Amino acid sequence: MKATWENIVHCLRDELQEYGGLLGLFEEQQGALYRRDASAVLSTVHSIEEQARVANAKRVEREQLVSEFAAEHGCLPNSTLRQLMPEFPAEIRPMMEAMIDEINRLVHRARRGARQNTLLLQRAIAMHQEALRSLRPDSYSQTYSPRGQVSVGAPQAAAAASLQAVG
Repeated sequence: MKATWENIVHCLRDELQEYGGLLGLFEEQQGALYRRDASAVLSTVHSIEEQARVANAKRVEREQLVSEFAAEHGCLPNSTLRQLMPEFPAEIRPMMEAMIDEINRLVHRARRGARQNTLLLQRAIAMHQEALRSLRPDSYSQTYSPRGQVSVGAPQAAAAASLQAVG
């Protein structure tokens, strides 16, 4: 793909679409977490991983194109898109700035969604472990890792018996 401003805009649009899709998947996963729908959560995990790979590929493609554009216009190859704005026609700069801002917002929101979902998953696991501990309290020991994190240990046989007791 030739490093023209039109192709860069096309790459930005593709990137916007992929990050928007990623954000939608995080929201879908959060809904599944609230509904306690384990199969939907698992399904969204695979979808999120694939969407993240696609979004990353689009970002790499755009960065490569921007680097080529910079070199063709006598700028440093590692110049950011914002640093290259003077090289673009004046009439498209506002659109490109808006697209860059929107991509940054989507990335921020996707990261926040990932953190929230991780916390929800961690809490669900902790509640599940608590329930299992209440069924067989002598089967679990709680210790702290060298980093200060709580670690719960359960012998394999005891864990299997607890799971069978639960269902």
